[in-house]
Amino acid sequence: MKIEEVRAVGLRGATPENGWATEVSPGDVVHTLIAVRTDEGVVGIGSAFTADHLVRAALEVLTPLLAGQSALEPERVTEHLHQHTFWLGRGGSITHVISGVNIALWDVFGQVTGQPVGRLLGGRYRDRVRPYASVLADEPSKLAANLEELSEHGFRAFKIGWGPFGRVSAKLDEQIVAAARQAVGAESLLAVDAGGSDAHWRGHLKWALNTAEMLRDHDVAWFEEPLAPDLVDDFAVLRRRAPVPISGGEVLTRRQSFQPYLSAGAFDIVQPDATKVGGLSESRRIGWLAEAHGCRLVPHGWNTAVGLAADLHLASALPGTDLVEYRTGSAYVDDLTAEPFRLDADGMLPIPDAPGLGIALDPDKLARYSGEQLIRA
Repeated sequence: MKIEEVRAVGLRGATPENGWATEVSPGDVVHTLIAVRTDEGVVGIGSAFTADHLVRAALEVLTPLLAGQSALEPERVTEHLHQHTFWLGRGGSITHVISGVNIALWDVFGQVTGQPVGRLLGGRYRDRVRPYASVLADEPSKLAANLEELSEHGFRAFKIGWGPFGRVSAKLDEQIVAAARQAVGAESLLAVDAGGSDAHWRGHLKWALNTAEMLRDHDVAWFEEPLAPDLVDDFAVLRRRAPVPISGGEVLTRRQSFQPYLSAGAFDIVQPDATKVGGLSESRRIGWLAEAHGCRLVPHGWNTAVGLAADLHLASALPGTDLVEYRTGSAYVDDLTAEPFRLDADGMLPIPDAPGLGIALDPDKLARYSGEQLIRA
């Protein structure tokens, strides 16, 4: 079974706020879906955290490398792409697009073998996983109302961040966290994301240490991206001295980028994004690498229904990954599939057990947000 065609469509019209210093508008494209069609008509779907014009430009480079390749060898074909694009530089749009292609190839492999992707990745340690509702921080009363509503919808784990957190005052930071803890209750998991990969982030090591002390008082599960991503040494000091776990890595690509952080002891939790890092193949390798360094992997998942499905299968295949990020309020997560994701009575998400990624995109819904068909008849 050979790869015959690769297509991409950007999602626009309902792009949610991202919390970036230069905020996106609903019409901006930050997520692009990728379809890989085989010569036998099987279609796999992937997702890339990159604007559609960059994806199409990258596909001009990648498509000749994909033409005629086996559609049933996601590991080998993905490495083929990495090896033959090294001269363009590791990371960036090329790697992001390879990520989407890799996810799509795993979807094809699962459909053809009749197995869920998680089983093909190594087995299913679990058949459901706890999603944490991921929301932007806000003025305390507004944030609390949002979190209370999410609690009523069944979420039992939450992450707040970006917005004004770390950008106004220590007093406001604590008010935000205190309001969030009160809203979700003492028994719920609560994590805090400073958003240190934001443009011109000014949070420094001493700020992060002081803030970590405050977060301990509110029983915060982890402190995410408290520093700018390149400060490996400062991350290592912070991890040793902070009273709460330290996490990061959402902007890193390929396992090679994670190696210095893990070797330095910079993270308690690594957070690769399968739609950026190199796909499920690379995420799994990073998960193994993290385990060897005493860390666990909790995927970054501020993306799409396809990205969430990929993360669910990754969580099923890694023994220590018992959480996935759920971008709440996004039409690209909640309104793209024929059957929406639903929490069970315990606030858990079932991991699809149908072949491949185990989800089906609704063509009409997809056309609403893309203006074109991803899968051609």
